[in-house]
Amino acid sequence: MFEVRDVHVAYGSVTALCGISLEVREGEIVCLLGANGAGKSTTLRTVSGLLHPLRGEVLLRGHPIHRLSAEAIAKRGISHVPEGRRIFPGLTVRENLVLGASNRPMRRQELEDDMTQVFHIFPDLERLKHALGWTLSGGQQQMLAIARGLMARPQVLLMDEPSLGLAPILVQEVFRVIKEINVKRGTTLLLVEQNASMALSVSHRGYVMETGRIVLAGTAQDLLRDPQVRDAYLGGRKTG
Repeated sequence: MFEVRDVHVAYGSVTALCGISLEVREGEIVCLLGANGAGKSTTLRTVSGLLHPLRGEVLLRGHPIHRLSAEAIAKRGISHVPEGRRIFPGLTVRENLVLGASNRPMRRQELEDDMTQVFHIFPDLERLKHALGWTLSGGQQQMLAIARGLMARPQVLLMDEPSLGLAPILVQEVFRVIKEINVKRGTTLLLVEQNASMALSVSHRGYVMETGRIVLAGTAQDLLRDPQVRDAYLGGRKTG
């Protein structure tokens, strides 16, 4: 589906990514694990065109996209749900969702059909569709951010820390939705998440990042069993 090949990214004189390479195949959920500052969010921002690499390339279905604008990449089917939700607080739920579909022309009926599908996944949002964004709870805002990303009909959904700041019961709901998006809609996902256990529980494969480099890669089950991953991200407890 898409590849990151030997990508180097810097913020001014500070190097953020040091030649990372990864692959996300069609229909997969792939997670990026690592401590704060490891380069996970920078990787997502590079794939979605918010940052451009100094060296290396990003390929979508074999075609280079790393020099395209974020808008052009979105039109090619990559949707980015950023950390911190970043919904429009002064707009209604419905208006936020309409903006999520602005990357492509569509007839009114298509828009309504897409919104109906999104409301099927997020029934709370249908009930709140006329509520302003700032009146929603943290969990509702996160669901809205994901739903807005889906309104673009993405081939690939990039998700940055979707469980951040949520109560445990809401974290479980977010990951249930992530799995449903993948299984029922066939959406490919690249997921950045501090909750390594939850991320690996829904992912097919994963990569571990440290200081701008990928230091470990494998299937989700292999990473769950890996002593290095257990000690660093799973509290040292044994699994499986």
